[in-house]
Amino acid sequence: MSNESLDSDTLAEVFAELALEAGAEIMQVLLGATPQHVPGLHYKADSSPVCDADMRAEDVILEGLSRYAGAYRVVAEEQGARGENPLITPDAFILVDPLDGTKEFVAGNSSFTVNIALIRDGAPVVGVVYAPAQGKLWLAGGSAQVCDVAPGGKLPPASERRTIKTRPLPQKGLVAMVSRLHRDPQTDMFLQRLPIGCTREAGSSLKLCVIASGEADVYPRFSDTMEWDIAAGDAVLRKAGGIVVDGEGAPMVYGKVDKGFLNGPFVAWGDPGAAKRHILGGSQG
Repeated sequence: MSNESLDSDTLAEVFAELALEAGAEIMQVLLGATPQHVPGLHYKADSSPVCDADMRAEDVILEGLSRYAGAYRVVAEEQGARGENPLITPDAFILVDPLDGTKEFVAGNSSFTVNIALIRDGAPVVGVVYAPAQGKLWLAGGSAQVCDVAPGGKLPPASERRTIKTRPLPQKGLVAMVSRLHRDPQTDMFLQRLPIGCTREAGSSLKLCVIASGEADVYPRFSDTMEWDIAAGDAVLRKAGGIVVDGEGAPMVYGKVDKGFLNGPFVAWGDPGAAKRHILGGSQG
């Protein structure tokens, strides 16, 4: 079977298997870490942390993608930090964040994930988000699914995965996801315009997956993110019935090469209808 002929479900399973392998590498590094020493920890030019877990996970994923999905060019976070990402065209490519939430990892929290997504014509169409410390994996191929699996374990068959769907927007008592490390006054101002019942904190792309699972309704983000931070979670959310929109209320677009793959402000919604009524600049209707 050629790489081009892999259907969405098959490619999602390829991504999932690689994420499980990467998760095993991450947890191996975690076993050797202490609060005083995280192996290979240093800081990039943008002051974000990177450690051996990031590098080992990315190596596993890139090697696997070269074998199983070699038809696609790959844009990966740490490769990009070294200036080694290939030139891509936005019609079809893969985005990789080998360890989303390195700050959470270094701090000893469990809210870090492995993210792999296929982008086609600017939209995330296949995605996998794996939280190795929690043993939970979300995957989006033909549909959005979740399952429990330990790092390095075997991907459960489809019969042992649960299909997930977003929920309609409640009239009141919305559950809002907020960043544990990047909450700001703009976020609070946006949420004040909504009938929020409670907020939940989570790190990395887990916020998108909680909405995809029908456990929350909205996640606004004003501070900077990169495309590889959210593409896989966006894929899961879209296949579950939700949407991520930019500051103008349009679906988030990927492949922004001219911007260095930098995202602007966005809001993730479980109910796409809400995105039409509430944009970052204000409410409509």
